[in-house]
Amino acid sequence: MLKEGKIVMGPDASGADVWIEPKLANRHGIISGGTGSGKTVTLKAMAESFSDLGVPVFLSDVKGDIGGMVKDRMHPANFWDIYGKNGIPLRTTISEMGPLLLGRILDLSDVQKSVLSVVFKIADDENLLLIDTKDLKSMLAYVAEKSKEYELTYGKLSSQSLTAITRAIVALESEGGDIFFGEPALSVQDWISVDTNGKGMLNILDASSLINSPKLYSTFLLWMLSELFEILPEVGDLEKPKMIFFFDEAHLMFKDAPKALVDKIEQVVKLIRSKGVGVYFCTQNPKDIPDGVLAQLSNKIQHNLSAYTPADQKAVKAIAQSFPVNEEFDTYETILNLGIGEAVVSFLEENGVPSKAKKIKVTMPESAKNSLDVSERDGMVKGSILYGKYATAVDNESAYEFLMRRGAQAAADMEEQKQLAAAEKEKQKADKQAASAKKRAVKSVGNTAAGTIGRELGKEVGKNFGSFGKRLGGNLGASLGRGILSTLLKM
Repeated sequence: MLKEGKIVMGPDASGADVWIEPKLANRHGIISGGTGSGKTVTLKAMAESFSDLGVPVFLSDVKGDIGGMVKDRMHPANFWDIYGKNGIPLRTTISEMGPLLLGRILDLSDVQKSVLSVVFKIADDENLLLIDTKDLKSMLAYVAEKSKEYELTYGKLSSQSLTAITRAIVALESEGGDIFFGEPALSVQDWISVDTNGKGMLNILDASSLINSPKLYSTFLLWMLSELFEILPEVGDLEKPKMIFFFDEAHLMFKDAPKALVDKIEQVVKLIRSKGVGVYFCTQNPKDIPDGVLAQLSNKIQHNLSAYTPADQKAVKAIAQSFPVNEEFDTYETILNLGIGEAVVSFLEENGVPSKAKKIKVTMPESAKNSLDVSERDGMVKGSILYGKYATAVDNESAYEFLMRRGAQAAADMEEQKQLAAAEKEKQKADKQAASAKKRAVKSVGNTAAGTIGRELGKEVGKNFGSFGKRLGGNLGASLGRGILSTLLKM
């Protein structure tokens, strides 16, 4: 609830309001608690208050129960869906995702990630755009074909690694990754908007299907933060945040994440507050969040946690000890005995110092509690001014088309060379046949002419010398004929 410009979270035991200072809301926070303890109600109440304050909000709706908060149209909202079924299609490009995050989605080994990074570098060096999965697959095939040529400049590129990456992409496509990567890509600037009444836009991501691909879900959330960090200018401390993110099922961002990725998340969370962006992780237990990230979360809301085992008890004690001490109650016992909708909280006070732990009853959201039916959601999705911008996928010229064209040209050139070589071979064969034919023709003509001359000469000699002359004439004619033939064949 918004009251006198402050985000009131609820009354404490004395009935006094406990609130979050808007100018300190970008110092991030955590909402934690067991199943059914009231985390979603708290998240909705906070999202409403930020919207009323004129702050755009992003929420991931894992269970499908957040969308109902806009049923009464009290707050402006856009619904998004990576798969384009329950919201405006949400896409990014392979290049914008980058090799580090993409390697996590694809579950690549360290060696395969390094090979993928080199493939991205080659694409950059050769001005080849990697927009969708077919671009990346064609680039991998191209690099594999030219690996010997690239080895001197980029190092050895294992064909096994290139093949493994291709298989991983095919597997991602089967999970809908081919829909997620493409254009028009999301401009996160479109999320930083208010309506005509000055209320911040609620951007609700339908993650009910996406959560079945936890690495895609968590990597997408991290990509959004990274994009905001890249595009937003430094603003320092503002009177209110430029945007607030709520990440439900936040533990998925860190599950099985390599240290390099956790370090990147920690860095982004630490620095993005200077861009005016606040991040709130929603999870069952604070221990789901790495210590380096947890240390950046200054505004804490802890709902009930059960502790049935010694390990659970130890974990809850650690959580209780993370709150500033309040001499009026035992934080550990209080957390164990919180009712639904109750929470132990600690928010930054105006001077930036964490307040003492306080037990509050979280103020209920003002919006409708019922969920949206299919027709209502569809109407809101298609009624958004952003629907026309992102609804239809566009397959622009990129690496796939360029490499296919290059391959087609190479194939055409090769075919032309083959045809020229075949034509030259046929010409040589024809010339040889023509020469042989000429030789046979000349020989035939020579034999005929020589025989005729020899016979005529023999007749003349025979007339003058009788029978001896006939024999002499015949021999002389034959000899003369051979000489003539030999001369003709040399011509």
